[in-house]
Amino acid sequence: QVQLVESGGGLVQAGGSLRLSCAASGRTFSSYAMGWFRQAPGKEREFVAAISWTGGRTFYGDSVKGRFTISRDGARYTVYLQMKSLKPEDTAVYYCAAGITIATRSHEVDYWGQGTQVTVSS
Repeated sequence: QVQLVESGGGLVQAGGSLRLSCAASGRTFSSYAMGWFRQAPGKEREFVAAISWTGGRTFYGDSVKGRFTISRDGARYTVYLQMKSLKPEDTAVYYCAAGITIATRSHEVDYWGQGTQVTVSS
């Protein structure tokens, strides 16, 4: 069982930066691929980024490539999402995700966090 708790969301102006954190519990954290999804009102949940359990491979959604960076700290059981050059269309609830394999689709995720709101004002 893995429990995920996100933090770091908030309100930021367009062009600004935020760093989201996801703290994981469970002894098997290092065995799980981790990722981030987001969901805006009235839209489907969207893949944002993922990182392999070793941290050696990363994947990004097309809309965030070059602006967002995912990383993990195994010693602290934490995954980060550094977001730069934020746009109003990045406004959404951001969810941390964990799975046995790297997940780029919602149904591939084994565990979800509760979500953290990110709002980007124009």
